[in-house]
Amino acid sequence: MTTMNPSPAQSAKIPYTTSDFATSPFVAFYEVTRACDLVCKHCRACAQPVSHPHELTNSQSRMLIDQFASFPKPPTLIFTGGDPMKRPDIFDLIWHATTAGLTTAMTPSATPLVTLEAIKRLKDAGISRLAVSLDGADAATHDVFRGVHGSFDRTMEILSNAASVGLTTQINTTITRRNFHQINDIADLIATKKIVLWSVFFLVPVGRGLAEQRIRPHQYEDVFEMLWNQGLKQEYAIKTTEAHHYRRYSLQRLGIEPENNGFDFASHGAQLANRPIKDRIQRAPLGVNDGKGCMFVSHTGAVYPSGFMPISAGKFPRQSIVDVYQQSEIFKALRDPNQLQGKCGQCEYRSICGGSRARAFCVTRNPLAAEPDCVYIPAALRTESVC
Repeated sequence: MTTMNPSPAQSAKIPYTTSDFATSPFVAFYEVTRACDLVCKHCRACAQPVSHPHELTNSQSRMLIDQFASFPKPPTLIFTGGDPMKRPDIFDLIWHATTAGLTTAMTPSATPLVTLEAIKRLKDAGISRLAVSLDGADAATHDVFRGVHGSFDRTMEILSNAASVGLTTQINTTITRRNFHQINDIADLIATKKIVLWSVFFLVPVGRGLAEQRIRPHQYEDVFEMLWNQGLKQEYAIKTTEAHHYRRYSLQRLGIEPENNGFDFASHGAQLANRPIKDRIQRAPLGVNDGKGCMFVSHTGAVYPSGFMPISAGKFPRQSIVDVYQQSEIFKALRDPNQLQGKCGQCEYRSICGGSRARAFCVTRNPLAAEPDCVYIPAALRTESVC
């Protein structure tokens, strides 16, 4: 592959807002392969050592990327897996995406495939950010979680190599009962690694995650407090994934009480966004959720609201992913907070939180059910209980 600077179209990208939810995803995940050399206990994909025989071909993958670029507001495209580094044409696919005007990122597994030379090639192909996983403050905790001895040290090496070539990085951490007590230690450790974002993921019981213990509902509030305090002192930004009720927690800490489910995004969005990220990837607007500003396309072309909600809404290339996102009944339902059920449907924070739709589905088989891991009682229900 010839290396050259990626298209400048990325820098001209019009900012994404909540008004775009109905027509374009803010972020799209393309699972380029399920092949991976790790055996992570929480793996959504139940990744395997070799590629699936019906994995999208290079030409099909290019067509898919072109469809991502055809959205009214093209999403940030995340190449994921499995391990995307197991895909021989990954550099070509990244280059194709960046020349199509897409901002791209990748989540490789911490294996020997992610060499310094490979990181340089990723940067030359146009990747804007590399996201690596760290699930413990020490090697003992992380390596057991990832299923491979030495994974912790490889993660540290990848971060160092990325910094040496000027490639922006973020850390992804999956919270379980094994490691939630290490939140502060992890936060301080990664403060030395020049990352721009810490994405803290809360377990959804899907794939291998079925066998892994998620924390209890009241423990979310304890983790939220630790994350809030870390957000006040760390230079990197902090976000939660599949813990949308952290938005409610943050509003409460700021002393902001939504009235009649109203929320002034313009006034308070910046406060909830922690610190701005100074690279090409825009910070997600408040309200993004499974199927709402988010979509996922599997290695075989199945289209889902997210990688953690295995409800197939369509199939590429038989269907246009733009049509699936805009017209699929499940996507439309997930974007409508008035269709939420249980206490989420009566919650004053439902437009900006909405609970994890993926966790609700995996626990109850109903994607619109109440978030099962939230202890908050909506004001409407507190009023009813008094009457």
